[in-house]
Amino acid sequence: MNLSDAQLDRYARHIVLREIGGVGQMKLLAARIAVIGAGGIGSPALQYLAAAGIGHITLFDDDHVAASNLQRQTLFATSDVGRPKVNVAAERIAALNPDVVVQPVAERITAANAAALLAGHDVILDGCDNFATRLAVADAALALRIPLVSAAVGQFEGQLATYRGWEATKPCYRCFVGHDPDRADASCADQGVLGALTGVLGSLAAMEAIRAMTGFGDDSAGKLLLVDALAFRFRTLGLPKDPGCGCTAP
Repeated sequence: MNLSDAQLDRYARHIVLREIGGVGQMKLLAARIAVIGAGGIGSPALQYLAAAGIGHITLFDDDHVAASNLQRQTLFATSDVGRPKVNVAAERIAALNPDVVVQPVAERITAANAAALLAGHDVILDGCDNFATRLAVADAALALRIPLVSAAVGQFEGQLATYRGWEATKPCYRCFVGHDPDRADASCADQGVLGALTGVLGSLAAMEAIRAMTGFGDDSAGKLLLVDALAFRFRTLGLPKDPGCGCTAP
């Protein structure tokens, strides 16, 4: 695979980075990334993944654009209210970068279909808004041995981590959250969320997906990034592997 003159121009700022370069950019163009959710986290993540030249993005979201989304979901405009999110997102990405193929899937991921829908991807980026879907995605990512970038926000706080739980020293998502499938969801509609914070977490999630594909910098798997917008503070914590978790089995 060779970069065209137009691609050399488009991705020049990546190519001059020693840690990415032309080889890293070609990896991005050949990558297949699954994005779960086109909401507050998914919107900026999709924009930056597309701008970076991710070759294939599969987008999962069964929701329609609502007026209340527009405070934070930057892919959508007022005229999009009522339309399927995946269709609008695919249009916006196509306009942003013709190198990117978007496969819109207006289907909710469940424990029953997650493995079949996510197989064949290089990275999974989860920015969905409910715990049941997060568990289904995380379990499938572990079984398929696909790196999982998981981001979440609530009110003025956000968290981000990359999981590769099949590795001996790396935790899986359940090592962090436990195994309670009945955990109550904290809804943005009930609690509120700072719109700009979703942009921060979505952008960071896109960066971690790009890191997973190109290997730039330090390995972030096994670390949890916590963002506190009220205190203007970022913290990074180590996530240990839970010896009682199923991901520790040989």
